[in-house]
Amino acid sequence: MEPLHSPGGGRPFGARRRKIKPFELPEHPGSAASHDTLAAYAVEKAASLNQHVIGYGELAEREWAARGLDAPDMEVARRYRLTRIREQLSARDVAGVLLYDPLNVRYATDSTDMQLWCTHNPVRYAFVATEGPVILWDFHGCEHLSWHLEAVDEIRHGTAWYYYMAAQHARERAAVWAAEIADVVTAHCGGSRRLAVDRINPEGVDALTALGIVLTDGEAVMERARTVKSPDELRAMRRAIAACEAAMRVMEAELRPGMTENDLWAILHAENIRRGGEWIETRLLTSGPRTNPWFQECSARVIEAGDLVAFDTDLIGPYGYCCDISRTWLAGTGRPTDEQRALYLIAQEQIDANTEILRAGRTFRELASSAMTLGPDYLPNRYSNLYHGVGLCDEYPSVPYFEDWDSAGYDGVLEAGTVVSVESYVGRLGGREGVKLEEQVLITESGHERLSRYPFDVRLGERG
Repeated sequence: MEPLHSPGGGRPFGARRRKIKPFELPEHPGSAASHDTLAAYAVEKAASLNQHVIGYGELAEREWAARGLDAPDMEVARRYRLTRIREQLSARDVAGVLLYDPLNVRYATDSTDMQLWCTHNPVRYAFVATEGPVILWDFHGCEHLSWHLEAVDEIRHGTAWYYYMAAQHARERAAVWAAEIADVVTAHCGGSRRLAVDRINPEGVDALTALGIVLTDGEAVMERARTVKSPDELRAMRRAIAACEAAMRVMEAELRPGMTENDLWAILHAENIRRGGEWIETRLLTSGPRTNPWFQECSARVIEAGDLVAFDTDLIGPYGYCCDISRTWLAGTGRPTDEQRALYLIAQEQIDANTEILRAGRTFRELASSAMTLGPDYLPNRYSNLYHGVGLCDEYPSVPYFEDWDSAGYDGVLEAGTVVSVESYVGRLGGREGVKLEEQVLITESGHERLSRYPFDVRLGERG
């Protein structure tokens, strides 16, 4: 007799099989649980064991307590963020917004699931009605990841129609997806067919338009909503920055000539994750001659005594908030060269001068025109902007050097509650090394506050 095979043609079932006892709930021993009971139990268990419910661990909590950093009330923060989105939707006369960008989904719902994977596999999406529910579509079998969130009114299984999942059936599946979105708009948007969308492939545009949905720009909705932070968002951000700076202290303590750039960069990743952080968006750590020009990526180069080591954290920490600061250190125990000190002091002066002019009400053009620029030896290697917003990642606004205003600038007004990074990169055109510094700064009603507190290198600069 031929052995039995599974329907997919896999390994045959053996003649002897162990019988599995029906699952019993701990509170009801001796009785098999029904499907509905098991489902309810799974919901409760998953919600109570979600990583964000468990928290960030003893190490992070101890460090935050030492710095007197109170915990944010994330329920309050989530309600604030939804209010900000709906204010933007209402101002644009839009019935709702459909979100695919994982950072926008996070802002609207505080739900996480394979954040980086979903940046290139658009399988998760969310709908926020201007006056109505928040609906989240998640990846297969992942619905339980959001059951603990009060901000999400309904969770559904998403329809994937990008090429990896649909191939030649993309248009057909996009039509199924669009029909469901159109039904949601009909049910919850009061007769309006105007829908904002942040990111969407052409098949989706065609399918929604065919059903009478009028698409508008959802990216602008979300960028403007995310600009002004609430007190609880700022509490979360202060904690994310503190966790990042604790990781940087470990990096600096471990920095030794003879280790590679990758060795040092790995410490920041590991220490961020130990404190409940999530990921790092770039690979910007370089040493010695690789610090000029900027934007080379971390490598296996061996760090030598006397090298400058420059890095940009670009780090998504606890609560999903970004810590985007830069430092440059001197490797080894020696003294810097005159060239290294000169580069460092220019960068430090630029950071200080361009922070000092920050205040609510200033226009982006005013900032660009009044900010400290660089001399002709350094200007060709300038950083891509002077300031940029920071929240769940780099955000609106971006303020370029005034030399780039005509090609890259746009105007706007700096608002209290906005957080910006102040940027400086100083390296001579064709020079051996360069210095990268960056501070994270809160715009307040009366001026500004530096959120980043990590000291500068006392051997290179005037102050530590």
